[in-house]
Amino acid sequence: MPTLLLVRHGRSTANTAGILAGWTPGVDLDDTGRAQAATLAGRLAGIPLARVVSSPLDRCRQTLEPLLAARPELGAPTEDDRLGECHYGEWTGRPLAELAGEPLWRTVQDHAAAAAFPGGESLRELSHRTVSAVREWNEKIAADHGGDAVWIACSHGDVIKAVVADALGLHLDHFQRISVEPCSVTAIRYTPQRPFVLRMGDTGDLSSLAPGTGGGQGAPAGDAVVGGATGTA
Repeated sequence: MPTLLLVRHGRSTANTAGILAGWTPGVDLDDTGRAQAATLAGRLAGIPLARVVSSPLDRCRQTLEPLLAARPELGAPTEDDRLGECHYGEWTGRPLAELAGEPLWRTVQDHAAAAAFPGGESLRELSHRTVSAVREWNEKIAADHGGDAVWIACSHGDVIKAVVADALGLHLDHFQRISVEPCSVTAIRYTPQRPFVLRMGDTGDLSSLAPGTGGGQGAPAGDAVVGGATGTA
């Protein structure tokens, strides 16, 4: 099955300000985030990419711009709302330092499966929609491009953590143990038996993930292979 590269967007103005952005419009990459995005194309230069799918939010589209400029054959990214940030409801736009005093904060950190944001969605709902999205896309890309295909989904911190928790077989309550830095790449290869997490929150060289290099299979001999805390978003 194909290899999914989950790209977290570069550092945003909300990250810098310590604000829980959610779906707030007009949240852009800051100067550091734009520099991070500029390096992404080089980090992925040796990896053939079959498709690029993205959250519709500006900070994800801006993260992909340098990569797509360097790889015009990829065309425009396909936007999928299911890869968008958590709907934080009444928490949206509030400072993280202020939210840390809310009783719900400890639930979000310690018992995520029970956390539901007032006027928004629960973390269970976030996990369901995002995991369903990447698995559906993975099957489509396998059908269209074959089992060795590599594709990108550009999304947000809590989204990526939920997908990684599922791939690792972790209960959602443990997803806060996972950390993904801005503009990091997390690589997951799905197989008929189980997913393999090949990279997690990687901000360095990715060349060994290219098909045929031996660094992207992730399955031990005998296994058949076909073909960071809430508010980091």
